[in-house]
Amino acid sequence: MTMQERYTKEIAPALRKAMGDVNVHMIPKPVSVTIGVGISPTKHKDGKLMETATEVLTRISGQKPVQTKSRKSISNFKTRAGQVIGLKVTLRGKRMWDFIDKMVNLTFPRVRDFRGISPKVIDRTGNLSVGFTEHIAFPEIHSDEIERVHGLQVSISTTAKDAASGLALFEALGFPFQK
Repeated sequence: MTMQERYTKEIAPALRKAMGDVNVHMIPKPVSVTIGVGISPTKHKDGKLMETATEVLTRISGQKPVQTKSRKSISNFKTRAGQVIGLKVTLRGKRMWDFIDKMVNLTFPRVRDFRGISPKVIDRTGNLSVGFTEHIAFPEIHSDEIERVHGLQVSISTTAKDAASGLALFEALGFPFQK
């Protein structure tokens, strides 16, 4: 049973009952997953990291990432307006559900010294943002093929109205939170 089927058959009815038999459209659900990698233009001038990060995000998400550019020049960060400072991918639909399933069941158990996710990573509108210090935790990445290890950020946007309903949704989906 896929994560999406499990959500519609088991999780959504349980959340509806726990929330007090509310309207079906008030039940929180994931809307999109955004995976991002920040690339410092001053540290990596060779462009090799950009190619590596593009390949990694393509493998992890199944689609090509978009380059994010700085909006204005900031001298302290040594960035200029229009300079590429990162990559991101937004997943929706089936790819989003497959990624959430893979993250819960395969990626978190592979993270080194993992002690659970802090409930503080859920913002006041019920969205979750988790940072990975090493991208090698994902099963598509083989550790013998990589040259540089870099981190990435995963943000899951939901229709939850507050942090409590967002936490209930992510716990029901199987995210391993700290006790």
